[in-house]
Amino acid sequence: MKSSEIRKAFLNFFELKSHTIVPSAPMVVKNDPTLMFTNAGMNQFKDLFLGNAPVKHPRVTDTQKCLRVSGKHNDLEEVGHDTYHHTMFEMLGNWSFGDYFKKEAIEWAWEFLTEVVSIDKNSLYVTVFEGDKNDKLESDSEAYSYWKNVIPESQILYGSKKDNFWEMGETGPCGPCSEVHIDIRSAEDKAKLDGKELVNKDHPQVIEVWNLVFIEFNRLSNGSLESLKDKHVDTGMGFERLCMVLQGVQSNYDTDVFTPLIKKVADLSGTTYGINDEKDIAMRVISDHLRAVSFAIADGALPSNVGAGYVIRRILRRAVRFGYTFLGFDEPFLTKVFPVLSANMSSIFPELKSQGQLIVKVIEEEEKSFLRTLAQGIKRFENYISGLNTKIIDGKFAFELFDTFGFPIDLTQLMAKEKGFSVDMEGFKKGLDAQKQRSKKAASVDTGDWIELSDKQQETLFVGYDSLETEVRIQKYREVISKKKKFFEIVLDKTPFYAESGGQVGDKGILVSANETIAIFDTKKENNLWIHYSKELPKNKETVFMAKVDSRKRSLTAKNHSATHLMHAALREVLGEHVEQKGSLVDTDRLRFDFSHFSKMTDEEIRQVEKITNQKIRENIKCDIKQNVPLKEAEAAGAIALFGEKYGDEVRVVTFNQKYSIELCGGTHVAATGELGLFKIISESGIAAGVRRIEAVTAEKAEELVNQKFDLLANIGKMFKNQPNTQLAVSNIIEENNKLQKQLVSLQKEKIVALSKSLFENAEDVKGIKFIAAKVDFDVNQAKLLAQSLRSISENIFVVLAVIGGDKVNLVVALSDELVSKGELKAGEIIKKISVNIKGGGGGQPHMATAGGKDTSGIDAAFESAKGLI
Repeated sequence: MKSSEIRKAFLNFFELKSHTIVPSAPMVVKNDPTLMFTNAGMNQFKDLFLGNAPVKHPRVTDTQKCLRVSGKHNDLEEVGHDTYHHTMFEMLGNWSFGDYFKKEAIEWAWEFLTEVVSIDKNSLYVTVFEGDKNDKLESDSEAYSYWKNVIPESQILYGSKKDNFWEMGETGPCGPCSEVHIDIRSAEDKAKLDGKELVNKDHPQVIEVWNLVFIEFNRLSNGSLESLKDKHVDTGMGFERLCMVLQGVQSNYDTDVFTPLIKKVADLSGTTYGINDEKDIAMRVISDHLRAVSFAIADGALPSNVGAGYVIRRILRRAVRFGYTFLGFDEPFLTKVFPVLSANMSSIFPELKSQGQLIVKVIEEEEKSFLRTLAQGIKRFENYISGLNTKIIDGKFAFELFDTFGFPIDLTQLMAKEKGFSVDMEGFKKGLDAQKQRSKKAASVDTGDWIELSDKQQETLFVGYDSLETEVRIQKYREVISKKKKFFEIVLDKTPFYAESGGQVGDKGILVSANETIAIFDTKKENNLWIHYSKELPKNKETVFMAKVDSRKRSLTAKNHSATHLMHAALREVLGEHVEQKGSLVDTDRLRFDFSHFSKMTDEEIRQVEKITNQKIRENIKCDIKQNVPLKEAEAAGAIALFGEKYGDEVRVVTFNQKYSIELCGGTHVAATGELGLFKIISESGIAAGVRRIEAVTAEKAEELVNQKFDLLANIGKMFKNQPNTQLAVSNIIEENNKLQKQLVSLQKEKIVALSKSLFENAEDVKGIKFIAAKVDFDVNQAKLLAQSLRSISENIFVVLAVIGGDKVNLVVALSDELVSKGELKAGEIIKKISVNIKGGGGGQPHMATAGGKDTSGIDAAFESAKGLI
């Protein structure tokens, strides 16, 4: 069976079992602070498992795109080295939310595997939870009884809590699970050793293909378990592994999911897959990582140095590095492979095609950038080893290459080996562990259990579109400690507070009772819970409160959000319909809008966007908002949907003139555009390849900006005594300054030439070497120019210059090329030795090096130390 047929067979099977087929959620997660990426099929249903949202479809099935780069078997640096682990993968799954349970889940799993796709029953093994004394749980006899109805008991194994008890996190829904394993070894190998002996033993041919999770408990923060009122089923089957089994191959990478990608990489590199281990690993890494990066970009994660963007950049750079090191790619190549991925997968994941232009542009720019970084890192490496008097590379330096230049340690080891060096791995690991500890500490959050004040918990009713204050009751709350700061999360039965979403910040305000007032400093959504953040709890938590939103802040935020819609439409009109929103931030002070466009906007284009937006403001267009519009109906009407967003069956449509701006949006807006008053763009810049960013202001902030600009012009005019043409006056003074700068540079060169001659004539002869040591009244750059001039005068010159600035001192050491070529003296080594006299340190190249220190009294000692080295 082809992979496309296997995927279709799974979805069709469960559709016939009354399951609703739902689309994959975006791989990039929003509204869940515990996750950056979707790492399991159940992620998009967490709010249902937690009871935070009503169940629309009690039975669901899908194929979910997932990303894992850490945890058991998912260390990024290991992907590509074996046959069945990946960063990005598909998870086939079926779910029951309070509907069927263990019996049906087990029977249907067996039916699909053995009857629909005809897997040999004798090759299958299943595991059942053996129980756990600490949790006071018996073995899962119920699951065992259902399994033994379909499979011989000799093929049923008990598993420990580690393998057969699934948990969402440290707290939350959890339960026992049954894993289905398959033995794809040869008949000869099976005869030698029973497959059940290799289950969960990391054997590459006896692998888990399906996990059936039976969610029936809730883990509390004190570690205890409580039974859930509604029991759920959550199953996940590795699509790529299933393809491997059904296509009769021994590796996921030998299935038609990967072979077209690997073939393309092999063709581009002029090699053949299956001949050389190192090259094979490189081709697997590239094929896997291209999938991960492409899907992530399509879902809105752009490479960066923080958060999800950092993970994407790290994956992409690893692919480039393997291509560079093992396949000889010294220029961008991933974009040449992407069309193969798009052709194979865009039928099930159309975002690959619709976002293809952006994906290619982003990847290409990232490749170019990293290849430049690699070149810089290699130069840094070569400079470093040229100054070594040992054959061991310091672990701190190896970690610097890893942290600053993205050099994986194995690349540093490879370069070191080629030059006859080894790497201090203990020192490297110390740096890596310290970094991990810093990250772990920064992300540490201590969250208490929810304390419920009502037996009947309900979904929070949001009334904030129509009212900024309303009577409320607290449903539940919990204490959270993050970065040593304590605050409380409060859930209300209804709320006027808008929760951060779609780029719009959450509301602030107060909860007022008869006796006290509690400040709410933020509002967010987490797994469909409307959470209000406060630094304190009310003394009487069960009383009635009046929830009041800060109306001024809400009004300013709404103006900026409406301006975003008007500007988005203007951008599409001026630049073209390829413009799509890629991110936004809307708060009280400004709006920030990221959009797809492949060149810097011209001044005229910016003016045109401003002009159109301000024209729409003056037209005072009424904001037309329609709730609960069927998604297909909204799309048919031309409403713009955002890629990377997960929409329900019904959506909210915000329109400013049917012919101008129609968007799917859950944010707050003005009643009519005239309320914005004025719109002004303050900056336009690039944040990633193919993605531009505009920052703009409206209303009061726009007025402030205009006034500031007028005041600035007035002040500049006064400085030039109100000359008729201020711009000409400024231009003249800049021109005059440039002339003076050129004269100054010329004079400095003359001074350097004269001083060079004087210093050389007074040089001290030490064993045939002209030794020059002097304090100079220059800055460091000028001193380096002087040293460069001196080292070029004669064959055997050794220069040490000192520059004093306040209570600090800089040293410059320079050697003539002839001295360096003899190999006995190197400026980089010399500077390290003599800089201890000024209580400092430094480094550099063999012919020139610099150091800084804080003890000016040590200059003479440094000079003597340098001379002593001769």
